[in-house]
Amino acid sequence: MKLSNRVQKMEFSPIRKLVPYGEMAKANGVNVYHLNIGQPDIETPSTFFEGMKNFHDCVLKYTSSQGIEELINSFIKYYKQWDIEFEKDEIMITNGGSEAIMFALMAICDSGDEIIIPEPFYTNYNGFSEVAGVNIISFSTKAEDGFHLPKKEDIISMISDKTRAILISNPGNPTGVVYSFEEIKLLSDIAKEKDIYLIADEVYREFVYDNLKYTSALYMKDSLDRIILIDSISKRYSACGARIGLVASKNKHLMKQILKFGQTRLCVPTIEQLAATNLINTPKEYFNGVKKEYEERRNILYEYLSSIPGVICRKPAGAFYVIAKLPVKNAEDFAKWLLTDFSYKNKTVMVAPAEGFYANKELGKDEIRISYCLNKDALIDAMDLLKRALEKYKLMY
Repeated sequence: MKLSNRVQKMEFSPIRKLVPYGEMAKANGVNVYHLNIGQPDIETPSTFFEGMKNFHDCVLKYTSSQGIEELINSFIKYYKQWDIEFEKDEIMITNGGSEAIMFALMAICDSGDEIIIPEPFYTNYNGFSEVAGVNIISFSTKAEDGFHLPKKEDIISMISDKTRAILISNPGNPTGVVYSFEEIKLLSDIAKEKDIYLIADEVYREFVYDNLKYTSALYMKDSLDRIILIDSISKRYSACGARIGLVASKNKHLMKQILKFGQTRLCVPTIEQLAATNLINTPKEYFNGVKKEYEERRNILYEYLSSIPGVICRKPAGAFYVIAKLPVKNAEDFAKWLLTDFSYKNKTVMVAPAEGFYANKELGKDEIRISYCLNKDALIDAMDLLKRALEKYKLMY
C-alpha cells in the first residue's frame, strides 16, 4: 500500500532514533545514562497535583477549545511577573508547545512557504514544518561565537518572497544560547521591515545563568502584532507528561483564526488544565532551587567536557543543553557504538547526534547534543563513561 510523501520525507527524531539500541542495551543488563533527552528529573511542584483535586464533576466533559478560563487567567497572571500583558482572547491552550508551533505554522503559512531558523535548531521544528508543508531555510550560527546571531545582512539574505516568519528558541535548544536585547530587537526589526512574523519559542525562560538578563520577544513593543509566543509548562515545572502549552499573540485577528485549529481537535485534557491552573501558586523558592541546580550541573558538564582531549564546546548560558564537537568522524556511529559495543562497569551513555539539529546536512556530523537533566552524581559518572568511551573508540577507529 502506498504511503504519503509527507510521512516518507519526515525523518525520525535524532533525540529518540537510538532508543531501540538503548532498549537492547538495557535488556542485556547495561545501565544507560540518558543524556539524549531533555526530560527533567526535578520533582514536579506539589501545586500541580494539588490542582487535580479541584476536579469535582462526575462527568469528564469537553472544555472550551481555547482552554479553560481558570488556566488562561493563571497564565495571564504568570506573564505579568515578566512584564508581559495579555488579554484572554490573546492566549490559546494547546497540547504542549509542539501543537502550539504546528498551529502557528499552519495559520501563517501555505504549502511551499518558508520560515527561516538559526541552526542548529530544535530538531522537531523539521517535523512540524514537514507536516505543515513548510520549507525550512536556515542560517548558521557558530560555536566560536557562542551560537549568537550573525549580522543583519546575513539573515536578510535568506528571506525571499515565500518567507513568512523567523522562528527562534530563546534560550536555545540545542545550543543553550541566550539572545541579548540587541539580538531580539534585530529580529523584531527584520520582521517588521520584511512584513513577516517572529515566532518566539520561550519554554526555557526560567533557565538563564551567569546573571544574564532575559529578553522576551514580547518586549519589542513596536512589533507586537507580528510576535507569536510559544510556551509550555513542560520544562519550567518539570511537567513534560502533562502536555500543557500555549500559543499567544497580541494580534487578535491571528489568534481568532488559530482557534479554528483548536476547534478541530476539540479541547486539551481537562484535568491536566485544572492541575496546571494551580502552578501559579508554586513558591518562588522552587524556581530558585531548580535554577541553582541546573547551573551547577552545567558547570560540571562543561568542566568535564573541556578536560576531554579533542572535545570542543562553548559554555551554554541557558536551557539545559550543550553542543559538543567530538574527535570522531561520525557522531551517529559513535552514539550507536556506545549502546551496542561499549560499557564500563556495566554502564554506558546515550547521546543525541547533532546532525539532525541542522538543515544543512554537511554540518553537525562530528557533534552531539547533551542534556544535563541528570542529577550531579549521575552526570559525573556519565561524563567519566563518555571520556573512557572516546579513548577506546579512537584506538579502535
